[in-house]
Amino acid sequence: MSELMSLLLALLFFVPILSSVPIAFAWVYRREEPWVKKLPILSVIGLFISLVIALYIKFYVPDGPHVINWLPDLNINFVFIFDYLSKNMGVLTALIAFLIGVYGLEYMKDDYRLGWYWFFFNLFTASMLLVVYSDNLLMLLIGWEGLGLASWGLIGHWFRDDDDISFVGMKDRKILGLSLHWSPSFGGWRAISTIRVGDMPMFFAIAAIFALTSALGTPNLNISEIPWQELFKYIGSAGTIILLIALMIGPFTKSAQLPFSEWLMTAMTGPTTVSALLHSATMVAAGTYIFMRLSWYIKPWDMHAAPGLETVYLVVLFLGLISALYGALVAVGCRERKVLLAASTMSSLGLMFGAAAASFWVGEIGVSVAFWYLMVHAFAKATLFLVAGHLIHVTHNRFCVGDKEVAKKLKVTYYVTIFATITLAGIPPLTAFWVKSGMDEVMHTLIEEGMLAPLVLLLITSVIYAAFLAKFLSLNFIKGEKAHLSLHGGKIMATAYTVMVSMLIVLLMYVILSHGHVESELIHMGLERNSMIVGLVVIVSYSFAIFKPSIKALYSVGTFLGDRMYMAFLNDFIVPKIGWAIAIVVDYGNRSIDYSCHKAIPSLFEVSSHNIRSIQSGYLKRYMKIVLGLVMVILVAISIIGM
Repeated sequence: MSELMSLLLALLFFVPILSSVPIAFAWVYRREEPWVKKLPILSVIGLFISLVIALYIKFYVPDGPHVINWLPDLNINFVFIFDYLSKNMGVLTALIAFLIGVYGLEYMKDDYRLGWYWFFFNLFTASMLLVVYSDNLLMLLIGWEGLGLASWGLIGHWFRDDDDISFVGMKDRKILGLSLHWSPSFGGWRAISTIRVGDMPMFFAIAAIFALTSALGTPNLNISEIPWQELFKYIGSAGTIILLIALMIGPFTKSAQLPFSEWLMTAMTGPTTVSALLHSATMVAAGTYIFMRLSWYIKPWDMHAAPGLETVYLVVLFLGLISALYGALVAVGCRERKVLLAASTMSSLGLMFGAAAASFWVGEIGVSVAFWYLMVHAFAKATLFLVAGHLIHVTHNRFCVGDKEVAKKLKVTYYVTIFATITLAGIPPLTAFWVKSGMDEVMHTLIEEGMLAPLVLLLITSVIYAAFLAKFLSLNFIKGEKAHLSLHGGKIMATAYTVMVSMLIVLLMYVILSHGHVESELIHMGLERNSMIVGLVVIVSYSFAIFKPSIKALYSVGTFLGDRMYMAFLNDFIVPKIGWAIAIVVDYGNRSIDYSCHKAIPSLFEVSSHNIRSIQSGYLKRYMKIVLGLVMVILVAISIIGM
């Protein structure tokens, strides 16, 4: 069984990558051959194999770790964990990647970089699967870095910057001289450079965990085995806060939480298939998933006496909820299809962080609710991104345009969008309603801890969230500007996102029919009076936005929100200025070192050498005078000290 499991894991991670290699080589050396464009099916087959293995792990592999020895003397091995989180997240990632891959067969068929695209797309998926199943933090970091590399390759895929439809922002719009119009090459650079800000402290935190557990006599990097309580007591309150915040900066940047959110908006310069995968089951979801995994095994609800731990969870709670509100407000003002959805993803991720962080006070149910929301959000958001890609494909316009004519000619797309938006909005009795009801109850419980703000932030965000989802539907299918349609193909794309949205029905049936503890809790919470009231308010918000997707009197407010409250200005102006200031300081430091090592110190030695040579005359009489002189100086000094 152990050897079989090792083989399956190797296939799970390597088959997607290896299946894309022939496409990459064929595209380099045989691009003009007609058969080359048929090779992407190999990548999709590789993704399907990973899906089959993930399903096998979920249904047939018992919970627990699987260890492949590497450096056993240091207790550093390849350790994979199979539990409630990893089993479900593995299937989620593999299924969504496969369906998006099928969609991409049609969406990307005429692209000029198919070899590049499919290699990095499959590397992206394999890296996320490694993150999902890794228990060892060092091994997890390998997948984490793979995500960063693949995201750079995919976000900047259309590196020629020759088509405005692949840009983000308004072409002629500027603020204080800074252009609010970003190219694919810039989007890729911003993503990788921002993510690096979080990766470095995360790397040092992992190294610190290994050093600290070694000092405790049990060197360990396995999340499920690290003696967390003993570790926190050993390093004290300040040490716990510094260690966990440093570790969490990585997930914060990957999940685009404030102030690291801007890269996620300009990441929309990549192909829509990339945006769908990025925002549903990989990359940005990785940050929230890692926090859930850490909380699952740290069990903060049982460690209230651990020094500094409550402070860390308070930071994550409020940072997540504030980021959620910010993302929702930005989405309300956006008119670019994919940027609107990107801002809404940031908002959802913030809610996941908030719910998972609340577990410190409410128990394991906080993590469970956050994870359920991750699953519902993944299928709904992937569906909406694929719909957006189809709309961009047929309208050749990245902004929200479309009236009832679009709804008539793209009926399947229209109905899929309706179901995805009302589900994700939290309208009863659909899937997200039960999950968000659980979230409402989690935040309501925090009132007993003297915290009303989390519930208020959640309710405001939920109402705004429903409004911008309705706005997306209305401006693309009902009350938007007239669009010039170019209908050709699209059957494979429509099939892919129809299957994707049907997964929301599967999740709904599971919640209603399952007798599991978490699912029963969600149903119970959804039937509470407060949850019903929130559900009605969400319906009102959604309905109002359908009939009034834009308000002329609030145009200036919408523009401010659509400009992301000038967060782009912070990224493009203030942060680079700080960077240049640091670079200047470092440059002067380098010049000082260079001057000291190549001029000052050699000159000092040269002068000293010259003076020494000047007294080396070879005459004994002169040397005796020098020695006598030194003796006289020493005697005088001794006399003075003796007095």
